[in-house]
Amino acid sequence: MTLAPYAAHAERSRGRRFREPPPNSRTEFQRDRDRIIHSTAFRRLEYKTQVFVNHEGDLFRTRLTHSLEVAQIARTLARSLALNEDLAEAIALAHDLGHTPFGHAGQDALNACMKPYGGFEHNAQSLRVVDEIEDKYAAFRGLNLTFEAREGILKHCSLRRARGLGELGERFLKRRQPGLEAQIANLADEIAYNNHDIDDGLREGLLSFAQLEQVPLVARHLAMARAAYRKLSAKQLRHETVRRLINTLVGDVVTQSRANLRAAQPANIDAVRAREKPLIAFSPALRKEATGLKRFLYRALYRHPRVYRNTKKAHAVIAGLFPMFLAKPRLMPAEHYAAARRAADITDRARVVADYIAGMTDRYALAERDRLEGSR
Repeated sequence: MTLAPYAAHAERSRGRRFREPPPNSRTEFQRDRDRIIHSTAFRRLEYKTQVFVNHEGDLFRTRLTHSLEVAQIARTLARSLALNEDLAEAIALAHDLGHTPFGHAGQDALNACMKPYGGFEHNAQSLRVVDEIEDKYAAFRGLNLTFEAREGILKHCSLRRARGLGELGERFLKRRQPGLEAQIANLADEIAYNNHDIDDGLREGLLSFAQLEQVPLVARHLAMARAAYRKLSAKQLRHETVRRLINTLVGDVVTQSRANLRAAQPANIDAVRAREKPLIAFSPALRKEATGLKRFLYRALYRHPRVYRNTKKAHAVIAGLFPMFLAKPRLMPAEHYAAARRAADITDRARVVADYIAGMTDRYALAERDRLEGSR
């Protein structure tokens, strides 16, 4: 496929932090994707859940299945807009590598623990994973990804942290945009997240069709599914609704983004980066409805009593582990203990502890809690 002039072209990449010979049988962005898939952090995503705790059931989305769904949507969007599929896929697969156990509840708990030591941001941690924590290559730390992949992974960043990231942090300081493939991965994440949470919530009985009929965006697609088929089981209705909803959201992004690109006519990726607002977007009408869906899910699913109990459990586990490891780093595995001993001060030591906890799976965090408290 011929790429648009404003797409990210692998042969024009800004390069890697450490110079390497060019790949023989793949592009630079394909090499990024392959390194991400073979990383330890990527494998651990299988046992990190989105909303529920991993051991509660085998059917819930994990960070791994979520990342695969985001990558599939991102590739579809990139192909439709003549953008770089390989880069969009690489960013999508890596965007959650720095996430803690227990989903967003775990992130909030670890951020609270790290507040005196610079805080914790899962996007910044994902970048830290690919830049520093992965340790497989003799020539460099991390995965040594291209600038374009790292740019897309760092979706959010505080201004304080951005000031220490050099070229990568400039867009946050100047309030500019990343490349279009990064913008695609961002929206693909939102599309996948909302729809699989509807699916998981309905299947587990935390959401009902009656509730969803009060959400205009979902109600419209429920009606479409029922109109297309007279007799549907609850399972079929759930699937037929969600797949139609994803199709509508993806189609809307393609249509609106094409219009935005025609109007802006960016000459290249740097012209995209110079803009204040993204070019990959929902239409205004669908953005309003998608925001309404997010608000509904926050109230009905993420604040559901059962989910809230999991949130409190996550806070308790991480809030218990962090001070214990900070006070007694010898309790961590040898590699992390050695890093803690090398730490220049308490802030650096706290970051080592945060790295260790953020890398845990749900089950491992619970096992560590039981081990340290002697409650097994």
